Amino acid sequence: MKIKFSRSEILNFLKNTLLVIVGTIILSFGSAVFIIPFDLVTGGVSGIAIVLHRIIPLDFLTVDLIITIVTWLLFFVGFFVLGKSFALKTLISTIIYPLGISLFMKLSDPSFLNGFFCLQASQYSEISLILATALGGACVGAGCAITFLGGGSTGGVDIISFSICKVFKRLKSSVVIFIVDASIVVFGMFVIGDFVLSLLGIFSALVAAFMVDKVFIGSSKSFIAQIISEEYKAINAEIIKKIDRGSTIVDVVGGYTGENKKMIMVSFTVNQYAEILNVINRNDKNAFVTIHQAHEINGEGWTR
Repeated sequence: MKIKFSRSEILNFLKNTLLVIVGTIILSFGSAVFIIPFDLVTGGVSGIAIVLHRIIPLDFLTVDLIITIVTWLLFFVGFFVLGKSFALKTLISTIIYPLGISLFMKLSDPSFLNGFFCLQASQYSEISLILATALGGACVGAGCAITFLGGGSTGGVDIISFSICKVFKRLKSSVVIFIVDASIVVFGMFVIGDFVLSLLGIFSALVAAFMVDKVFIGSSKSFIAQIISEEYKAINAEIIKKIDRGSTIVDVVGGYTGENKKMIMVSFTVNQYAEILNVINRNDKNAFVTIHQAHEINGEGWTR
């Protein structure tokens, strides 16, 4: 049976693929130009490569070669342990990331464009390391976030974490990911032997985490409120008429009291935040309200 794809499905696939490619290129650029030249161990595959390069003093075993070997080894681990579906999500990054590292590391060579991208050779060497720490973390975080927006995955040491979680099912993946990355950073502290450089590596990792949050999650200006109140009819009427937002009323049961209640669910923008609270307070000051940020809202009244 021949499978046909609509024009929108094809365009969506191309858009997501482009996001993964662009995200991986930004990730490899930040790692190659800012992180690796200064031996900043921030975790991940680049951190492993920097540490192994220090431990194994072989001229032919360069950082970019180690990254290529480790990236592909982890890809095949993910393929056999986590399955084809996960491997496909990491395939584009697995191909582009090592190539990008090798290409962009040439930019930081002093002989390229008279050392334009070589921060180490700059006359402002005192602040070059600080700039590399901040910009490297920003590029790594933004690159990962853009890749996530495209539905892809950067793979890397996350494959180790997910594989561990598959064996030990009670472990949380977020905790294991943190432990694996933290272990790389701590091990790097002993291998590099420079406490200040290690602290800057940790700071760069924090900048990366901040960028992931801002690019992947923080771009949303929408919220969802869950309102449980005896005056749900009055609150709902004002939300529809005065704020011009649709709502959903759900039957709920109190976990402690066992009483039947009504809960209003409403999506709204940041500009309507205060209005929503005012409507609730006017009608029922004792209402139980939960408000959380929405990553994405699709449908009538919202931009796809």
